[in-house]
Amino acid sequence: MTSSTRRAAALVSAALLLSGCGFRGAYSIDLPGGADVGDDPYSVQIQFADVLDLVPQSGVRVADVPVGKVTDVQLGDDWTAVVTVEVNRDVELPANAVAMIQQSSLLGEKYVELAAPGSEEPTGELGDGSLITLDRTNRNVEVEEVLGALSLVLNGGGLTQLQTITSELGQALEGRTDAVRNTLDQLDTFIGGLDVQREEINRALDSVNALAATLSAGTGTITTALDTIGPGLAVLEDQRGLLVSMLQSLGQLGDVGTRVINETGADTVANLQDLQPILSQLAAAGPNLAGSLDLLLTYPFPASSLTALQYRADQRTGGYALFTNMTADLNLDLRQLFCRYVVDQTTGALQLVDPEELTGGSCGQPGSPGNGQPTRQDGAAGTTSTTTAGPGFTLPTLPDLTALVPGAPATGGGSGLLGLPAIPGLTTGATP
Repeated sequence: MTSSTRRAAALVSAALLLSGCGFRGAYSIDLPGGADVGDDPYSVQIQFADVLDLVPQSGVRVADVPVGKVTDVQLGDDWTAVVTVEVNRDVELPANAVAMIQQSSLLGEKYVELAAPGSEEPTGELGDGSLITLDRTNRNVEVEEVLGALSLVLNGGGLTQLQTITSELGQALEGRTDAVRNTLDQLDTFIGGLDVQREEINRALDSVNALAATLSAGTGTITTALDTIGPGLAVLEDQRGLLVSMLQSLGQLGDVGTRVINETGADTVANLQDLQPILSQLAAAGPNLAGSLDLLLTYPFPASSLTALQYRADQRTGGYALFTNMTADLNLDLRQLFCRYVVDQTTGALQLVDPEELTGGSCGQPGSPGNGQPTRQDGAAGTTSTTTAGPGFTLPTLPDLTALVPGAPATGGGSGLLGLPAIPGLTTGATP
């Protein structure tokens, strides 16, 4: 076999060996000083929005301790980077662990940092085939990004105006140190007061929030009200001339009223002073005025003498009338009554009679025969009886009055005046 044949056979053997082992060049060679993943590591896939310059064989750390390596970096279906890492089986992490691409130093290598979630309760356990989703991954800020932002500030930002701002601020504060210090003290007091009242401020903000929610719920009603108020404003616009005229007339009325008050002020004061004695007397007579109201509505009888007022049907007229019950004390002089009046037996009316004709001049004269004891004498012509009304006084005797009233029946047998029952103290039929 020639040397060329041996060389070709060696190249074919090497190509077959490399294709069978999946050789990927330098990425297939473990870096010196890498993490020990052990004989049975578990594989985890991690989704990143940007992997920067992360490459296979980069390290995987937990709490800055190497625990694994990156085995593959691929582009996912949703244009996200999918990084496959191998982690030592002895490393225990929760299923909701987070991942972040970090840099070991300013110009150092990139690596994947795994950690437990800081804002969540750890759950489950990270194992072979687990996936850390995009919402639980992040990356650090690149040095190039920091330098680019600094360049923007230095070149196109407001850094050139910083000197002007500083000089103007120095001129504004020059000679006003005490005033600025006093202002800062007042500002500190104000902020301290706000801090003390933060609960009230929070409550006020909550009330404003509730009011805003109520207004939001009543948006339809507010919209309707705003739509309805438009025609009303249009009506006011149409009546603006009349409103202006009314206000002008009201102003003129006010001017006239002011002038009248100014000119009649002295007379008004004098009239009030003249009324003072009258009002004083009315005030003094206040209790009597209140008592007189008891008689005002029920004159001539006081309201206290009326036991009841009834508005009911009047049987005599067929309508309605006001009826009342009344109590009254009557003081009558029967002597004068019987000495002046007699009853017509035909018509039943009272007739005025001359006392001299009726009594023969003895009406109302005190004194009577007898000793004050009742005396009765029966006779054919009539009956005579005399009764004393009391010690020292005797009622007058009356003659037979039947002759004075035509058609009246004759009295007798103990009958009284004009057929009335006998009344003690009266004498009929004869004179004493």
